[in-house]
Amino acid sequence: MTIEPRLRDELLALRDQVRHFQGGMVASADGMVIAHELADIEPEGLAALTAAAIGVAKRLTEATGQGGFEESLTRGTGGYVAAYAAGRRAVLTAVAGPDTNVGRLHLEARRAAERIGALVDSDAPR
Repeated sequence: MTIEPRLRDELLALRDQVRHFQGGMVASADGMVIAHELADIEPEGLAALTAAAIGVAKRLTEATGQGGFEESLTRGTGGYVAAYAAGRRAVLTAVAGPDTNVGRLHLEARRAAERIGALVDSDAPR
């Protein structure tokens, strides 16, 4: 059985828990889409951009002695894009509007990323 429906359920739950949440995606750390719930954003392109951004964020945290990557938040004039480490092999990307409560986004997305990471890591070939 594939884990994709369970991952999509996590993304749909985020939509219910975070006002102005516009969509989300789970991708591998190297930029391959695993599951998504995105209406107007091309998931393959977002996965590739997220992988590149995470690569830079990892180098930044390592170079400054801040440890391993956990999350990154980008704010644009139209809203937010946040990326959260999800286990050893995946990343959760969340897209939200400008009126989003960022604290609520972080709270719920961190919890979701933990559950998503457990699902993806348990599904990994041994």
